[in-house]
Amino acid sequence: MKYIDSLSGVELKGKRVFLRTSLNLPLLDDGSVGDLFRLKRGIPTIRFLVERGARVIIAGYLGRSGDSMRPVAEELIKALPEIPVRFFGTDMTHVPREVAALRDGECLVLENMRRCEGEEKKDETFSTFLASLADVYVSDAFAEAHRDYASNVGIASRLPSYAGLLMRDEIEHLNVARMPHAPSFAILGGAKFETKAPLVAKLLASYDHLFIAGALANDVFRAQGYSAGVSLVSKKIPGNDVLTHPHFISPLDATVETHAGHVCVKKPENVVIDDRIVDTGPYSIAHIAPYIADAQYILWNGPTGIYERGYTTYTKHIAYMIAQRVSEGAQCVIGGGDTIAAIDASGVDASTLGFLSTGGGAMLEYLLKGTLPAIEALK
Repeated sequence: MKYIDSLSGVELKGKRVFLRTSLNLPLLDDGSVGDLFRLKRGIPTIRFLVERGARVIIAGYLGRSGDSMRPVAEELIKALPEIPVRFFGTDMTHVPREVAALRDGECLVLENMRRCEGEEKKDETFSTFLASLADVYVSDAFAEAHRDYASNVGIASRLPSYAGLLMRDEIEHLNVARMPHAPSFAILGGAKFETKAPLVAKLLASYDHLFIAGALANDVFRAQGYSAGVSLVSKKIPGNDVLTHPHFISPLDATVETHAGHVCVKKPENVVIDDRIVDTGPYSIAHIAPYIADAQYILWNGPTGIYERGYTTYTKHIAYMIAQRVSEGAQCVIGGGDTIAAIDASGVDASTLGFLSTGGGAMLEYLLKGTLPAIEALK
């Protein structure tokens, strides 16, 4: 696989570059952008191309229902005040004219690719059309690299293709995360145990210890014979291959909202049918603290609680412990938009926690398989 910095300025000057980057940012109720994490991580690749005189066509996704890319484009324009960036919010049929008007060092942000009919089908005609817009393709959207779409896989076979600077950083850090240095410690949250079971098995095999948190902890309680109340649960629960594995660390308690509206900490055997589990608890945190303090490598994906409702206390405790280990020389990789958002909501400076991956589902799939469709397309 080739990386974009293998090209010189002479090779890039005047070339039309189709850049697939991560523009899928959270939007607030008023339509403004709520978090710029992914956008900022993609800026070094944009600067690299612009400084070498490329004419950059920027494409990406936003939301699940085809929201306009305009608010994200406006944030990109503000983040790059020294670079001519403009947004083109009309249908794709007029894009060739706009691309032809680009000058060296200018950028054109396209409308949400999710609005294009042939995108998610990886339509051959649409893929060919996208390739006709450019001389070079750069794949830098790691967060969507597990998708097999026209703008990240279909186009790659039709143009000289390179990985961007962010894509390279993600691959290099996650390759280490797949085979961590000992002693190692992994924290896996989220939901849907049925989809995460293969990854759980892999982490148990490759990490010295694995702690399960978030809604997955509810599944552990159920598998142990306890009630999860009215909490979010999965269709499948962990088996004895997980529960009795020597590397598995079970949650010991939970923060619950009672039917009467009270919030309290309970041992799993005390959770009743109308309780809602909203976070882990202090006994669980105290239990994993020595493992974090001893770890030379830490992987974390998924907050411990429902951070959208303000349950960030124990996510914050974990973040502080990891920040301390990173300051002492340990390596850490943290991923998942919810994880980073929960850390931000807790008030902890995420930049003190090691490498922050832009991927959620893409990160988990890469950890499991060691590759993704958009990465394979570059090979």
